[in-house]
Amino acid sequence: MRIWLSIVFFLVALLGVNSAYLSSVTLLEWLSRIRGAGAGRTYQNYFSLWMFMIHIGLGLALLLPFMGFSIPHLLVARTSRNRRAVRVGYGLFAVCLILLSTGILLVRVGGVELKQPAARSVVYWLHVAAPVAAVWLYCLHRLAGPRIRWKSGLSYLGFVAVTIAIGASLHAWDPRDINVPGPQEGEAYFFPALTRTASGKFIPAETLMRDDYCKKCHTDAYEGWFHSAHHFSSFNNPMYLASVRETREVSMKRDGNVKAARWCAGCHDPVPFLSGAFDNPHFDDVADLTAHAGITCTSCHAITHVNSTRGNGDYTIEDPVHYPFAFSENPWLQALSDQLIKARPALHKATFLKPHHSTSEFCSTCHKVHLPEALTGYKEFLRGQNHYDSFALSGVSGRGARSNYFGMRAIQNCAGCHMPAQPSNDFGARLLGDSGKLSIHNHLFLGANTALPFLRSDEATIAAHQNFLQDCVRVDLFGIKEGGTLSGKLHAPLRPEIPELVPGESYLLETVVRTLKIGHHFSQGTVDSNEIWVSVEVFSGNELIAQSGHVDESGSVDEHAYFIRNYVVDRDGNQISRRNPQDIYTTLYDHQIPPGAAQVIHYRLEVPAALEGPITVKIKLQYRKFDSAFMNFVVRSNREKDHRIRGMTPGQPYFNELPVTTMAEDTIIFPVSGKSQSVPEQEYPIKIDHIYQRRNDYGLALLREADGLGQSSAATAELRQAEEIFRELDEKFGYIDVRLNLARVYLTEGRLDEAAAAVQRATSVGKPLFFTEPVYAPWAVNWVSGLIHFQQNQLDEAIRCFRAVLEDQNEEMARRGFNFRRDYVVQNELGLALFERAKLERAEQRTATLNEALLHFGETLKLDTENATAHYNASLIHELLGNSSDASLHREKYRTYKVDDSARDRAVQGARLRNPVAAHASEPISIYPLHQTRPQPVADVVPDDRSVSGVTTGGTP
Repeated sequence: MRIWLSIVFFLVALLGVNSAYLSSVTLLEWLSRIRGAGAGRTYQNYFSLWMFMIHIGLGLALLLPFMGFSIPHLLVARTSRNRRAVRVGYGLFAVCLILLSTGILLVRVGGVELKQPAARSVVYWLHVAAPVAAVWLYCLHRLAGPRIRWKSGLSYLGFVAVTIAIGASLHAWDPRDINVPGPQEGEAYFFPALTRTASGKFIPAETLMRDDYCKKCHTDAYEGWFHSAHHFSSFNNPMYLASVRETREVSMKRDGNVKAARWCAGCHDPVPFLSGAFDNPHFDDVADLTAHAGITCTSCHAITHVNSTRGNGDYTIEDPVHYPFAFSENPWLQALSDQLIKARPALHKATFLKPHHSTSEFCSTCHKVHLPEALTGYKEFLRGQNHYDSFALSGVSGRGARSNYFGMRAIQNCAGCHMPAQPSNDFGARLLGDSGKLSIHNHLFLGANTALPFLRSDEATIAAHQNFLQDCVRVDLFGIKEGGTLSGKLHAPLRPEIPELVPGESYLLETVVRTLKIGHHFSQGTVDSNEIWVSVEVFSGNELIAQSGHVDESGSVDEHAYFIRNYVVDRDGNQISRRNPQDIYTTLYDHQIPPGAAQVIHYRLEVPAALEGPITVKIKLQYRKFDSAFMNFVVRSNREKDHRIRGMTPGQPYFNELPVTTMAEDTIIFPVSGKSQSVPEQEYPIKIDHIYQRRNDYGLALLREADGLGQSSAATAELRQAEEIFRELDEKFGYIDVRLNLARVYLTEGRLDEAAAAVQRATSVGKPLFFTEPVYAPWAVNWVSGLIHFQQNQLDEAIRCFRAVLEDQNEEMARRGFNFRRDYVVQNELGLALFERAKLERAEQRTATLNEALLHFGETLKLDTENATAHYNASLIHELLGNSSDASLHREKYRTYKVDDSARDRAVQGARLRNPVAAHASEPISIYPLHQTRPQPVADVVPDDRSVSGVTTGGTP
């Protein structure tokens, strides 16, 4: 037994030194978090992983000699008359068993995976506490028996202390920072994308393409990603392939290289881009493996820093550190590496899952873009898609104070909607939400791209996206106006009361589209080629008598339909129809709808003189990922070696078969005067307070429409109608938001005293905001009050109100996740109010107020570095303060970021001349006629219904 005991002592001594080293690393990381160094720093490195492997090896090696000594020793000593030593010995043996067994459990071997965080935490702390208890019990055991050799023990402790000090000092001297931006010189490889690498150099392609390695432990995350648009973001996406090929060809012809197309690659093609292959003009976009990699696991998870919220791929990425033997060809060594990750995942997690991964700022790196001069050859800045600011300034995020509606709780990041919790048994699973189940965030990245899975015949993914789109918006046949004009008598809300229609008369159908569970503008993304339109069909009996938004025999949507999109044009006014960013110049019109907002569409219905019976109006909000013009371009661009587009037949016209999703619909049956047929009682199909909310949405839509009309008679008419709506609601309900909406109407019209009176009524006797718990919402009142005071030149009151929006916080706001300090529109308004106040002051007070105004414009620029308003006013203030160099800098920035109105006007004029239909749609108020059709049986014009739960899976709507 002495031999076994000697081996035990030797191994325990080594294990103690090793454990002390590892503990020092853990302690340093804990202290760094306590000191606020951030969760992105780790003191673990390659050497510490080897030390941990030695720790596991020593623990396993200790099992046999420990049992070889302990069991015979227990059998011999159990009859000893020193019962105290025996009892303590039994306790020591039990604690050692706990120490060894918890160690085995933490290594996760033998099918014992220990994925529950709470259980793993308990086992971990038992493993930490057990050696302390073992040392104490050993001392008690020896005190009851043979004398302890304290000198040897103290020498050993001294050796351990020195080891700890050396290890700690080495790690404290050079900890591994994993959240640092890459060097500026790295941009030279990647401009005009804003991407850089931590080393400033390329990253090997094979490093970025290790998805199968990730799959071993993260199967569910991998499966979601595999079917996602992220996986098919690159040349393996036929639509992107057609577009980026053209951009590369234009760049090569214009510049002699393809560098301008790097603007696309920073987000779409990270593997060929970061590895240096993208710049090759002869890059094989079909056969090269990197062309089909897409946005890989490592492409996202190795990003170490979000450099800014400018977008255009403005991130820093590193060649990540992997565990020993991670990519060994020896299966035994690979298994050892996998086991090491499971046993000590902290470094793996710190490397691949950082705090910024759970922020909307992380998503902004690619879901916000601007078009630089290097791409367009026009000017250095043109705004492209911008999901980020739209979300950040919304009520949904809890950061935007100016929303019409606020949810019960803020959704803090993009993943809250697009990566919902998914039950999973992956090793990265943890408890998310209130389900009590181990879950991961869904890596399918739910959204709206139904085109990619359609081309791959991936019906499950199509269905997942279509289900996600349900209840995002609402369409409402709200009212009908007599005479077919905006000034006609309004009958609303339709249902339960429905007026009779008179044959031979004209009517205006007032249709409201309202965004619901959308945290950014509807639709954002590829707004120039997304196809979102309103389809209207009018029937008399079984005959179709009028329509708008039908799909013709080529798969194209009626060009006279109402489209929710951006109509983007080039410098000559031609529509951007090929996703050709290098030609983008300006926007003819923008029909996107902000979150929590409404839009009204006016349809003129001419009721035929001869009718068989009641009139049925069916309206649908339809969505198709890409329009026919773009898909025809994609088909024309398809080359011999490319994958064939589904539905494409060489030499034959292409029919756009991409899935059509019905996102919302509404139906009304109108009785017709002089006809005996009765109509059924009808209720609005969505369970809401139709008396209040439908009217409120209509009023908000009219107010929003009037904002684009300036000081015109049409604006006055819309505002007066909105006023009437809100006055009626005020009399019925007295909600705070109704009175604030009424104040907004008066403010827009310049009726400032009435606006102030409406706010006063809201604060004195108003009921709580609709759809909120019974609490007062001071931020909304302060925002509207501030605008009114500013217009009334009551600057001190305006400043007080704007400050209150930004700074006031209460328990209710904290519970709901609301904090409006990041609403940079309010920051700008406060800066403007202070600027105006400074003009009335003298000397030192004036300088102090100017500096305070400058501070708020600076806050805006921290959040939005491209904010033209902030740069313009900062330049004026710096000029007044005598800071000529700063004034010049901001003046230059302002010129970069401001809209080029003269150039825009020329392009818009060309677009209006080229396309009268688009010109009509670009008017601030447009009436859309419902086209008369020849009476024909419904079955001849309406295809087989292939919809399930309101979702159309393809073909004609």
